[in-house]
Amino acid sequence: MINKEFFAALEQLEKEKGIPVDYMLDRVGQALITAYKRENDGMTDNVYVVPDRQGKDIRMFVRKTVVDDVYEPYEEMTVEEAREYKPGAVLGDVIDIDIPTKSFGRIAAQTAKQVIIQGIREAERGMVLSEFESKEHEILTATVSRIDPRGGYMLEMISQGEKTEAMLPLSEQVRTEQFKEGDRIKVYVIEVRKGTRGPQILISRTHPGLVKRLFELEVPEIHDGIVEVKSIAREAGSRTKIAVTSNDPNVDPIGACVGTRGARVGNIVDELGGEKIDIIKWSEDTAAFVSAALAPADVISATMQPETKACRVIVPDDQLSLAIGKEGQNARLAAKLTGCKIDIAPASQA
Repeated sequence: MINKEFFAALEQLEKEKGIPVDYMLDRVGQALITAYKRENDGMTDNVYVVPDRQGKDIRMFVRKTVVDDVYEPYEEMTVEEAREYKPGAVLGDVIDIDIPTKSFGRIAAQTAKQVIIQGIREAERGMVLSEFESKEHEILTATVSRIDPRGGYMLEMISQGEKTEAMLPLSEQVRTEQFKEGDRIKVYVIEVRKGTRGPQILISRTHPGLVKRLFELEVPEIHDGIVEVKSIAREAGSRTKIAVTSNDPNVDPIGACVGTRGARVGNIVDELGGEKIDIIKWSEDTAAFVSAALAPADVISATMQPETKACRVIVPDDQLSLAIGKEGQNARLAAKLTGCKIDIAPASQA
């Protein structure tokens, strides 16, 4: 029914695309059965296909039971009919009849071709999906392939030889950033979903995870687990606060993140288009953590309110505007970083 060249093509597909030969043979077999049933209205589930990789052939059989009186001609046959295929057949025997390939050759060829094309597409999509699923919550470098008239960027991404496209929508863009076709940018993979036309990859330039992964790439101590990122608060394009701690008393977590002459954090700031980054030392003492989080402002005292997540902070009068920040940004980010409601008061009022 199917020649040696067909099997050779399947083996070539396995080498080039990683699509198993047995997977394709199974798909071809199912499609051939469906096509044969369509040509023979009334046929039931007594048709099966046997692929023979050694003999480079696929054979199809219809299975019938030997009975006295035939009520279902597609499933049953008389003793006399059965003995044409199996001499000495008796009632109750099950006979497998080879379906003639001559009458079925054209259908088989067309069906096999369609199934192979579809199988290649599905397998390629599956491989792309599998590869990019492993990249969830990671950073990928992408190339701007085209710019959508509505403001989105279409990006082309490659991972381990698998290539796909994803849209960077306006909602996930930093408003101060502008790119042109051919630009290479880093994006954070939020989620990978299975779509009808391949994987749907949700990417972002505004997600706090982008900052965390950039620090992991730039700071070996974070990558190795010596320095730990405890929390991040970000207003993309403007300012980020990141809280870090050290699991080694001999390693200064802030110094590790800043790097020699600010080289490490400087590289991250450059990647984020000049976004300001405050590196804060995390503390188990929530009041002390809140005080540090309000940097660059100085804090006179910080007191946690009983049985609440609120903190009363006193700052010098000349530091009040710095502690609050432009449009309240510094206090807002500090509250998000620490998970506390922060009440800031000048020393003169306190």
